[in-house]
Amino acid sequence: AHGYFASALHEIAHWCIAGEARRGIEDYGYWYAPDGRTVEQQKAFELVEVKPQALEWIFSVAAGTRFRISADNLSGQSTDSTAFSLAVFKQVLQYCEQGLPLRANDFRKALADGFHTSSSLNKHAFKLSDLTF
Repeated sequence: AHGYFASALHEIAHWCIAGEARRGIEDYGYWYAPDGRTVEQQKAFELVEVKPQALEWIFSVAAGTRFRISADNLSGQSTDSTAFSLAVFKQVLQYCEQGLPLRANDFRKALADGFHTSSSLNKHAFKLSDLTF
């Protein structure tokens, strides 16, 4: 009930990554199994979620809101998401160094303008220790 803004940022992140053809497919053509995934299903989920969650984190910073990494598997088998968190963090740093996809960068700038935050993409704004579930 309290995560509407974060959910919106997350879905926009998927839209920013998807190419023209994928944007016309339900769920952008991503494989998705609902909450209650097995360990194997969760690992597959995490592989496709690294880039969207990295963008969501970048968007959250631009909007001045807190980012929470999402394993999105509350009733599934317990897994250690340390590797997932690290992969998301590394992807954020890569985006900071190499730049964002065009739509993602335009959206990040619009958020920064609208929320009066820094318009630069600075890797020092992101700390692995800030990640929470």
